[in-house]
Amino acid sequence: MADQRRLLRQIAPPFVADGPAGVSIRDRLKGLTAEDEKVLRLVGGHMGRLASRDLKARCADGLEHSTGTWADRKRDLTAESSSRWAGSVTAATHDQWGLSRRGQHAHLLSLDAGIRMIRHRLSLPVGEKGSKGQPGGYRSQHEWFVKTRRLAVLVDRYERVRDEREAGRVSVVRGGRRLLGTRHSLAAAHKTPERWRAEWEAARWFLNAAGESGKRYGNETIRVTPGGEVSVKLPVPLAGLANAKHGRYVLAARVAFPHRGEEWRDRIEANRSVAYHIHLDTVRDRWYLDASWTRKDLPVVPLDALRTGGVVGVDTNADHLAAWQLDTHGNPVGAPRRFDYDLSGTATRRDAQLRHALTRLLHWAKTTRVQAIAIEDLDFTDSKTREKHGRKKHFRQLISGIPTGRLRARLLSMCAERGIGVIAVDPAYTSMWGAQHWQKPLTTTNRKTSRHAAASVAIGRRSLGHPIRRRTTPPRQHQSDAGGHRTAQAGPGDRGSQGNRPRVPGPRTRSDGTERGRNAVDQNAQHRSGHSAEYGFWQQDSLPLSL
Repeated sequence: MADQRRLLRQIAPPFVADGPAGVSIRDRLKGLTAEDEKVLRLVGGHMGRLASRDLKARCADGLEHSTGTWADRKRDLTAESSSRWAGSVTAATHDQWGLSRRGQHAHLLSLDAGIRMIRHRLSLPVGEKGSKGQPGGYRSQHEWFVKTRRLAVLVDRYERVRDEREAGRVSVVRGGRRLLGTRHSLAAAHKTPERWRAEWEAARWFLNAAGESGKRYGNETIRVTPGGEVSVKLPVPLAGLANAKHGRYVLAARVAFPHRGEEWRDRIEANRSVAYHIHLDTVRDRWYLDASWTRKDLPVVPLDALRTGGVVGVDTNADHLAAWQLDTHGNPVGAPRRFDYDLSGTATRRDAQLRHALTRLLHWAKTTRVQAIAIEDLDFTDSKTREKHGRKKHFRQLISGIPTGRLRARLLSMCAERGIGVIAVDPAYTSMWGAQHWQKPLTTTNRKTSRHAAASVAIGRRSLGHPIRRRTTPPRQHQSDAGGHRTAQAGPGDRGSQGNRPRVPGPRTRSDGTERGRNAVDQNAQHRSGHSAEYGFWQQDSLPLSL
């Protein structure tokens, strides 16, 4: 009979994830006067119109964009603002256009995966069951016909997006496409036309200033002094509103940056570049100032150094993080931990829930004194299409609900601040093998080990370089004489694996003292298999059976 077992794919080796490339901090602009808010609204609206016009020109250039066209756009913007405002606008436009191109490419990959999956399932007979690797045919003739229509729609959409990409056309909405679509369903969003208009205008303002090393306090457009004074370089048409020298407007508010304030202060005192962004939260009616800068040449801790002391294996799920501490030999230590979060509601609430769960995880990891956290390198780009999973809507929602990208970014940034490394492992078979080899052995009468907790053990063992499969215990009658103790973690070549065991203190018999036995150190003086003492000339032979 032919072997029907599924071939396993090659497992990628674990690696140390790179740390965050930048830092962003925020503080509230408290104590703004009515005149301050008026100036900020005028500057944001004026620069927002220039940014919209520049984005339109950049989209019109398409693939014909060059350094010459970039210089022409910047020259036109300089006449209505300043050279540094124009540089910030053109740089933001270039980043926004590039982001749209990457999204367009990802959309093409998604459409291509759906087309290939439908064609595969259409090629199979109706009702044929699928294997573990690939889905089978469609369940009825009606579903087969409907999927042929779905295939035609996807092919038409793929060709249209491909033509747009080859022509260099992108679709960009300044202010956000989601907020724009909310205008047609204000009742469902619980917003009035006035409130929506305020949010739309605030989202389209442009109050970003790129930093510049070597300049005073790292930024000439929006300058923040070590004492917290904030001043803005006004564009040329609004220079008459200045209340300080050289066309600058000084705000009445002061900032302190409680989080990373010392690091930010060290940068601006050394005149290193810091980018600033002023924005308005229309819901709370509060103004905020964001400061950000990049990090370069960060030290990378080797993988072997992070493995010393064990790791904490973390299994990511749609509603919680399952974690378990492992020592250097891959053995689970203590009890598993679970960190719940709820990803329903607004994006701000989801981000806060994820941040709180990671904070609890890192606080517990600090108490275990491990140097690294092991996590799966998840990517569900090709696994959450409805063409692959069909009517399994709940399963597709479950996969889509796992916050892989946001979790990775949050975890890397928070671990970098606490001095904890992140080891990324291949996610293949971790849940299946973890449940197979570790769920039952780790279950006790007082604790039932979940499948996710067992998966965290598998993730931690893979990050340490150990196989997930545990060494099984042999039958009772063979533990000592047939197969040996296969649960021992030390290998046959490890130092000390065949060493002498020290004598337990205290007399064992009335005639024996409290010291070690006479033959405790000399292995050859003991009757053990494989030693020369067993075959010495003085050894007494067994008595003959005839006596």
